[in-house]
Amino acid sequence: MQFRQKALSKLQSPEELDLPVRFARPQGLLVLTVTIAVMAAAAYWAFTGTVSSKLSAPGILTRAGGSYVLQTPVAGQVTAVLAEEGQSLAAGAPLLNIRTEQGERPVRVVTGGRLTTLVAKVGSVVATGADVATVERVKDPEDPLVAVLYVPGGSGPAIPVGATVDLSVQSVPRQQFGMLRGRVTEVGRAALTQAQIAGFLGDGALAEQFSRHGSPVAVVVRLERSSTRSGYRWSSADGPPYAVESRTPVSGAVHLAAQRPIDWLLP
Repeated sequence: MQFRQKALSKLQSPEELDLPVRFARPQGLLVLTVTIAVMAAAAYWAFTGTVSSKLSAPGILTRAGGSYVLQTPVAGQVTAVLAEEGQSLAAGAPLLNIRTEQGERPVRVVTGGRLTTLVAKVGSVVATGADVATVERVKDPEDPLVAVLYVPGGSGPAIPVGATVDLSVQSVPRQQFGMLRGRVTEVGRAALTQAQIAGFLGDGALAEQFSRHGSPVAVVVRLERSSTRSGYRWSSADGPPYAVESRTPVSGAVHLAAQRPIDWLLP
């Protein structure tokens, strides 16, 4: 009742009707203005903005043709090794000499390429079908490298051809030289078995690593060329002052297609 009487007494004082009314303090007006501006910016971004997502996956630098494991067709003792790791060999070139019961027999490479791993040593005894070397299929030593990423099988359809990729190279300090730049050129249609991965890479241990969480899909990334010392484009100005080697592990971040932050449903 006391509040009501005060209110009625003010209404009955016509000389106070022309007094200015202060709706808010200056600080309050500032807060209100900032709030309206933020809400307007958020609404504009919700209608016009996009969100870029990434998909990370392990992989390796290699040649487009991959590698294969060379196996000896005969059993016996290795008497000579005729090539060194890193050497380029023509198709049919002899790699080893093996002493068998029928005499000396050469072991030849199947297709031309670069000898990346030599397992057999002089004096070692090998059985028929034993792994003796890994050969990378290389037609031309100047052919560029590619990166092959192994992404979870269910993520393959989300990766568009042409998507940009940032590659962290294990042998290159990322903080100092940045990341390799590339673009997706091919996305596998079907998930790969561990045996299929081993057949392409010529390495069972890598195949086991890449298929540890299930059967992955292979994504081929073309490295962007540049006039840097490595021959490829990096996120830094020059990249490392040395070449990157094939069969170097990488970690790739694939930039997926930009998406709207909010899907508006209109009647």
